[in-house]
Amino acid sequence: MTEEKKLTYADKPWIKSYKLGPFKLAETMAPFPEISAYKLLEDSATNFPDSRAINFMDEEITYQELKLQVDKFATALSDLGIKKGDTVATILPNCPQFIICDFAILRLGAIHVPLSILHKAPDLIYELGESKAETVICSYRRIERIHQIKDQTSVKTMIYTPVPIFPDFSLPEIKETYGAIRFEDLINKYDPNPPEVEINPKEDLAELPFTGGTTGVPKGTMLTHYNVTTTVIQTFQWYTKPLEAGIKGKASALVCVPLFHQYGHMIVFAAVLMGMGMFLVDPRDIKRILEIIKKHRPFMVCAVPTHYMLFAEGDIPRMPIFYYSAAAALPSEVAEKFEKKAGVPMGEGYGMTESSITHINISALSKVTGFMAEVKRGVGVPVPDTDVKLVDPETGEEVPFGEAGEILVRGPQLMKGYWPTPGKGITEDGWVSTGDIGKMDEDGYFHIVDRIKDMINVSGMKVYSRVFEDLLYEHPAVNEAAIIGVPDPERLGSERVKAFIQLNPGYKGTTTDEIIEYCREKFPPYAVPKSIEFRKTLPLTLAMKIFKRKLRDEEIAKMKERGEIK
Repeated sequence: MTEEKKLTYADKPWIKSYKLGPFKLAETMAPFPEISAYKLLEDSATNFPDSRAINFMDEEITYQELKLQVDKFATALSDLGIKKGDTVATILPNCPQFIICDFAILRLGAIHVPLSILHKAPDLIYELGESKAETVICSYRRIERIHQIKDQTSVKTMIYTPVPIFPDFSLPEIKETYGAIRFEDLINKYDPNPPEVEINPKEDLAELPFTGGTTGVPKGTMLTHYNVTTTVIQTFQWYTKPLEAGIKGKASALVCVPLFHQYGHMIVFAAVLMGMGMFLVDPRDIKRILEIIKKHRPFMVCAVPTHYMLFAEGDIPRMPIFYYSAAAALPSEVAEKFEKKAGVPMGEGYGMTESSITHINISALSKVTGFMAEVKRGVGVPVPDTDVKLVDPETGEEVPFGEAGEILVRGPQLMKGYWPTPGKGITEDGWVSTGDIGKMDEDGYFHIVDRIKDMINVSGMKVYSRVFEDLLYEHPAVNEAAIIGVPDPERLGSERVKAFIQLNPGYKGTTTDEIIEYCREKFPPYAVPKSIEFRKTLPLTLAMKIFKRKLRDEEIAKMKERGEIK
């Protein structure tokens, strides 16, 4: 009798879970079309001209109208001197102008550099300088800031647009524009006659988003047209294939995350690929998000875990909607609380700027559509044509199935490299390190354990903050929790664990001693927090993720002030 072959990650054990209820999903989506990202819009405008493309502040734009505005703006940019290979930066909130700029830039073969609207002057100077963008398109509120730093960058042309943030938001009176051109004037001035540009999808860059990566200063991530189109085909088109007839040109997505963030940006491309409508909102406007859900009943809602905490406290309707979470790990307690209120299971996905989307939890969509009785937790299975393995972060050796290791990914959706060097950040055999620690279960579903940089070193013992945050969420008093490591003044090179907690209403009398005692019962001794701090709110990024770096920086500053560390 021959010994049974031992499976490795190269055998892709997750393929057996490629199912949407009774439907078997494709094991591969290759060969992928070699097209420009602009072609996604061109196809949907041809196939679904009268379908809603965008809903913003209750005003709608069809796909035909969207393409018209994109082509007019592309013509304007060309007349302003933008050509293939040029970098064009945007600093825009969620609004139609972001999408118009995006596809207009791509239409010309130029490179879109989406920058955060929260960036202060030093961040803007750095990222504009690195990308060498000579043209910036921003909201009116940011014109003054760009004008102030213009001489420290390559910026020559500024385009602005007055964008409302909330429905009842009053736009400021426009007085000084510092020589900037108004976006709307360009749309009105030009006919839709952009030049024809030949694009090599596998070589030419489409997007240059900046990411902090796992270490160091922000890096520009070189995403080609092929990277962009491939990732939405191997994710959204793949797992919705059995539902395609009811989705294409008909369904809609509510985008609750910033469009300049890779998560939000990829949702835009996925929606355009499928001819779906996009409801654009400010990520912080929870009231309006809930109103849109009730009134319009979108096919899917794309948000982050903090949104779902807030949704569960609001008046969420019980409708068969596909709720999707990404950008941060979803605590099971948060998912269960939301699911109990909404009456439907949640989906989750995983990726990073360098790789776009690599994992999708398809069990939740199976449950929403009535195809599946049970839902699995976790970020899901690797999408088709994607290689994934877990390795020991210290040795680089693959870890056995079921054990924690750093996630490495490889596939056609991976970046070309860190700007400006092709191949930088990618191994010779095509792997990219994610900086995340994960596990794979027997069904090939992956579960995120922690970020390597969020792993706390307590005298050589590894404390995965995410694992213990999940345990804290099980305490009835805990609404939100964040665990960080701070330097241990008594042990050089070691850290102490500190927990920050926002209490649930009705538990305001909870004491730190109670939480510490709970931790002693649930945590190993080395992971028990040395201190607990209750806060009314925890700091959030614009993407609505708990801002751990801010908490850590604040703590280190306090320790230096007290003379505990240098």
